Amino acid sequence: MYDVNTHDVRRYFGHVWQNRLNPLQLDALQQKALRIIEAHPEYQKYLEHIEEYLDKNWTPEQGETNPFLHLSLHLSIQEQVGIDQPFGIRAIHQQLVGMHNDNWVKAEDEMMDALVETIWQAQRHNQGLDVNAYMTRLRKLVGLGQEDERRINPHEVIQLQNEK
Repeated sequence: MYDVNTHDVRRYFGHVWQNRLNPLQLDALQQKALRIIEAHPEYQKYLEHIEEYLDKNWTPEQGETNPFLHLSLHLSIQEQVGIDQPFGIRAIHQQLVGMHNDNWVKAEDEMMDALVETIWQAQRHNQGLDVNAYMTRLRKLVGLGQEDERRINPHEVIQLQNEK
């Protein structure tokens, strides 16, 4: 995996924002990040002075949203949609965007709740992400139920390989 820490993530978004006037110098992922940042003007003040916010903690108990986590989750969802993994996420994204009158930010914010819940459950139970639970949460957003066929989770593939 990658060795990325909180400071790296925050500096990444800060770098993208600082280079917004030269978007052609940004790679494809950075251009996606810039589009997300531009859609969230409420977070741009943090990116203007990134060094001041490297160690700041935003806590849900105080009603705060961590802007860097929020931006990162948008980027994660867009990457999933871009490669359609888990399979079917692209169609759900398109359907949600349509349901929100072409507002991709609102659609992804809904999808984000499903992703966060799935990550939280994995951490809580000290196991890998459950792609079936994730897709069921996403499918419910567009009025669908659980899939007929169970998917194999990535951590289950590794377990099967280790058993051989």
